[in-house]
Amino acid sequence: MSSSETEPRDEPVGALPAVAPQLRALRRRASLTLEAAARQAGLSPAHLSRLETGQRQPSLPMLLSLARIYGTTVSELLGESAADRDAVVRADDMEPTAAGGWTYWQAGAAGRGMQALRVQVPHGSQGDIVRVHPGEEWLYVLKGRLRLRLGDTLHRLSPGDSAHFDSLTPHRIAAQDADGVELLFVHTLLQSPTAALCLGPTPGETP
Repeated sequence: MSSSETEPRDEPVGALPAVAPQLRALRRRASLTLEAAARQAGLSPAHLSRLETGQRQPSLPMLLSLARIYGTTVSELLGESAADRDAVVRADDMEPTAAGGWTYWQAGAAGRGMQALRVQVPHGSQGDIVRVHPGEEWLYVLKGRLRLRLGDTLHRLSPGDSAHFDSLTPHRIAAQDADGVELLFVHTLLQSPTAALCLGPTPGETP
């Protein structure tokens, strides 16, 4: 959920220890230079370099952006792997991951053309970041109230409300209440503005 945005806030070192080596390996697998990847992610090369060396950690929106650019999933960026493409994801297998103040649970299988997440967005976290990138997003409010800005229009969503929009529309997500908001969130995994679906490597397959 991120591309055209101001330089993101740095996250504490050590929050996501598996990310740094994966970021560099997956960038190289995508045949991107540091400068090219940073430009697509809306970062400076120096900032991306700090992420790749573990000096800084990315927020969840930045992980989503980098996953699209590298043609992979957030799970793979975090060093997680699935034995196969099970159609069913059990509640006991959904381990929470914290990034950039957000907490998310993987709610879909790896290696697909879409990524499904359950996301907890605390009040005041990442709400000032405007995101623009190729693809589509769909979200459904489970708990709390959401402030969703699409272009120049502000929408307030309550539990049971949903939104489906083109991700090239500048968008901003924030919790309206102090208790935060919980969402179901689905986005397409796009490798480039050509809108080619990127399914990621099949487990056991050489990329």
